[in-house]
Amino acid sequence: MPLRVDRWLLLATVMALATSACGGNGAVPSNAGVAGTALAGAAPADTTSILKLLTKDVTIGSTVDPANGDMGPRAVTVVQRNDQKLKKGHLLVCNFEDSSGTAGKGTTIEELSPSANSKPTTFIQDSTIEGCDGSALSGDGQMFASGFTSKVMAWVNEKGQLKKKYGKPITQPLGDSDAPPLYLYSPDLIYIGNADTGALDSYSFGGYGTGLVTEVVNGFDVNKGSGWSALGPSGIAYWCGALPGEVSCKNKADSLFVADGACNAVVEITNASSLLETDEITVEPGCKKFKCEYPTTSCATLVKAGSPLDKPVAMAILPNGNLIVANTGNNTLVEMTQKGQVLDTKVVDKSKTPGIFGVAASGRSDTNTVLFYTDTNTNTLHELEP
Repeated sequence: MPLRVDRWLLLATVMALATSACGGNGAVPSNAGVAGTALAGAAPADTTSILKLLTKDVTIGSTVDPANGDMGPRAVTVVQRNDQKLKKGHLLVCNFEDSSGTAGKGTTIEELSPSANSKPTTFIQDSTIEGCDGSALSGDGQMFASGFTSKVMAWVNEKGQLKKKYGKPITQPLGDSDAPPLYLYSPDLIYIGNADTGALDSYSFGGYGTGLVTEVVNGFDVNKGSGWSALGPSGIAYWCGALPGEVSCKNKADSLFVADGACNAVVEITNASSLLETDEITVEPGCKKFKCEYPTTSCATLVKAGSPLDKPVAMAILPNGNLIVANTGNNTLVEMTQKGQVLDTKVVDKSKTPGIFGVAASGRSDTNTVLFYTDTNTNTLHELEP
């Protein structure tokens, strides 16, 4: 049985015993250690470039909220099932700016159908998600939106209703991502990057989840920028072999990929769901070396640093396991394998003003994969297709 499963089963046992005895949560002991080696689990390299096949750029529509005029589209998420207000195949887009264009003042998430000339409808408008820049969607239709300015992550249900907000250790969230359960009764996990501290937080729910937010990684580079210029651990994408719409994992790779625009790097965190304790991994300055408390269970490794990365802020994983990284520095998409081999680059906005802050993939094979990206320079959502 994999070590990550052992740790969650141990946690579940301790929680059950503690709950029956006094209603509390137990701690999980582990052996200490320091290393920077990667664990196995990455997908086999697929050197077929999907990005090269996507030659048609279709404008899906404006992302300006029809009610309050919020704009500045940031994160984009593909809906995988019909549920209340959520429609399968639709796109959810965070607005980071208000109607005057002030960065960090947007409070809406829009829903658009995936066809040309779509009109946005308001999925939610709430000050709790002020400066909306992340929109992770769990398999059961629960949205977790991050508010850069409000400094919280908010749970929004499938009806577009705010249910709960989560603060510290979340401090200034810069995007988030969902990880589905690895096996029966294991929890869903939401990962959140922080622009001010360089920390990566984990929130577990469902199954044997704790319902708590824990700072599991620290030390990612940040630039202390404000508004659009803030850079840090923001491009967060999880891989376990599950295709879009699947609620369980296939190859149990359990890898979390993080793009950091402040150090121009992509980092892989192996066996990510095994991170249970505070600051189990420390990222050293430059994002190239790592200290890991329990290296036999989970650690980190550098995937790629430097050119062609240029202030990467968003990232998506294609069905074949390859990474798509969105550079805001030069409005370019970069495709690479999980080992860092660059397969293609594509400029999607020729403006010199940073505009590409969100990217998402949809499809089940190399031949039917499409990419969605947001452009704040035009306040639009786009689809790249064959």
